[in-house]
Amino acid sequence: MTTPDTIVLVHGFWVTPRSWEHWITHFEAKGFRVIAPGYPGFEVEVEALRADPQIIVDVTVPAIIEKIEKIIDGLDRQPIIMGHSAGGAFTQILLDHGRGAAGVALNSAPTEGVKVVPLSQVKSTFPVLKSPANRHKAVGLSLEQWTYAFTNTFTAEESAALYERYHIPANGGILWGSVLANFQPGHQDTWVNYHNDDRAPLLFISGSEDHIMPPAVQQSNLKHYKSKALTEIKEYDGYAHLLPAQQGWEEIADYALDWALRHARS
Repeated sequence: MTTPDTIVLVHGFWVTPRSWEHWITHFEAKGFRVIAPGYPGFEVEVEALRADPQIIVDVTVPAIIEKIEKIIDGLDRQPIIMGHSAGGAFTQILLDHGRGAAGVALNSAPTEGVKVVPLSQVKSTFPVLKSPANRHKAVGLSLEQWTYAFTNTFTAEESAALYERYHIPANGGILWGSVLANFQPGHQDTWVNYHNDDRAPLLFISGSEDHIMPPAVQQSNLKHYKSKALTEIKEYDGYAHLLPAQQGWEEIADYALDWALRHARS
């Protein structure tokens, strides 16, 4: 068996690869090559995306997947793929497409077919979903909305600092598309084959206090998988949505890496 030597980190919405900064240095210190690609056009910094949100509006899920697949296809061995939030859904898609030696989806957004919608998720995504017109916009969060959705267990000072460092608007069209996916005929952008026996092992990691992607979402997503491929879930008590930046993240990062290495397919 060839042990993975590369970790691909996939970010979610309202943030950029900068949100992985701690995990990048942590895994690099362990000797891994770490790749944290931005979505197409996200090669610029947070501040530039705030100044020109049209870049965000132009992004599509197929383009995101295609970009990451090209990166993975250029490697000499399959990597470990870890995704947070929407990046967790993209991780599931990448595994279903035959990429990755193992995958970890942290506080993952659901793939098509998962219909559990807790009230806290409705409140967290309401800034986008309150108007169909937002399907053609990049929609940001206020500090108050960010705190509720991402950092509800953080101190006010921590939340404000992370908002300033990480927050960007999100693509309203993709968020609306994820809501409508279960009501439109045919496979939509976030479809995966839940019966795919050939995909790499997948671990869901969930934070008990996550408002925007609560544990019920992860549990429902897990139950949809009917294949023989290994699929497990681990819940961490007291963690909010922005789990990669919350105090104690090192334990979670180490668990995710250890699980992925133990179960990685050759």
